[in-house]
Amino acid sequence: MATTTEQPRTVLERFPAGAPRGTWPAEEYAAAQHAQGTTDAGVVMDLGSDQFLVITDTIH
Repeated sequence: MATTTEQPRTVLERFPAGAPRGTWPAEEYAAAQHAQGTTDAGVVMDLGSDQFLVITDTIH
C-alpha cells in the first residue's frame, strides 16, 4: 500500500480566472518569480473560488 504525504504549499498570489483573452497574469507572475530567483512557483486552479493560484512548495 502506497502512502502519500501532502507537501506544505504557500499561496504567493491569486488571480481571477476571467482575465482578458490572450493574457496569462498568473503564469507571468510565476515566471517572474522564477526568473528573479525568488522561488520555484507554479500555477494551479482553485475551482471553488474560480481563481488561479500561484503557489510554491516551500514555506516563506
